[in-house]
Amino acid sequence: MGRKQLWLVIAALILVNCLTVAFFLSKANTAGGTSGNEETVATIGKKTILRQDWLNELESRYGKDVLKEMVDQKVIEEMAAKYHINVSSQDVDREFRMLQSTTNSFTKQNSRNAKKWKEQIRSNLLLEELLTKDVEISTGELESYYQKNKDLFDVPSAYHLSHIVVPTQEEADRAMQELAQGSNFSTLAMERSIDEFSANEGGDIGYISVGDERYPGQYIEEAKELKVGDHSMPVKVEGGYAILKLDGKVSGKKYSFADVKEQIRRQIALEQMKSPASATTFWDDAKVEWFYGHKGN
Repeated sequence: MGRKQLWLVIAALILVNCLTVAFFLSKANTAGGTSGNEETVATIGKKTILRQDWLNELESRYGKDVLKEMVDQKVIEEMAAKYHINVSSQDVDREFRMLQSTTNSFTKQNSRNAKKWKEQIRSNLLLEELLTKDVEISTGELESYYQKNKDLFDVPSAYHLSHIVVPTQEEADRAMQELAQGSNFSTLAMERSIDEFSANEGGDIGYISVGDERYPGQYIEEAKELKVGDHSMPVKVEGGYAILKLDGKVSGKKYSFADVKEQIRRQIALEQMKSPASATTFWDDAKVEWFYGHKGN
């Protein structure tokens, strides 16, 4: 399960990066033709960098990966329609909840892209279904796998937190006073927190759950007592004091064998595959032709 979740996270991040590059490339098409592409995007002394030079560099670095991602998405959609394969919103939501509760990738910024994450999860699940559509595994084997790994299918409660970490009680009290006077938590974290990594994100540390070794155990205990939007009193931690703010929560949930039966079937089937899971398997079937030659190579 852990390996699969990591793959999903990587795939989603790749999607975000590809969409970003595609956005820049699309702007070139709406910039007014040649005159737009001759726009200066940076100056260094007397030298300039033109928009077209910038776009050419983006294409040379990322163009093939972006195009392959776009082709793969279309191939998956075409093949899913051809073989009448679909995935339920419940399956997508379950995977999304698991991602939220088991990774720290869901900061406030990424949480705003929840729709894109779900679209990528749906695409990944469709690909898994396509790759394993002809694989049959006995109910007994599926049930045995579930019983041996039941805890892997439980979504733990997770808390989306931000924190302000300061070195002394006096500074913690000063921060509490400023918050009481209406100061913005994120702004205060950027100004005062000594945790530089999270301070740059307005104190946002993403979702954490019980057993998370990155942060003190008190964080979970405090989070359980907070309502979304509220912040805690200062908490003594190694190196100083922390003020916590609850930005969101994922309630824990246990899934039955019936809920995850198909997921287990796909997982066992994929583990038996010798080649990596890839949409390029279906490129010939989808009659793909592209700028870079044969298949996704």
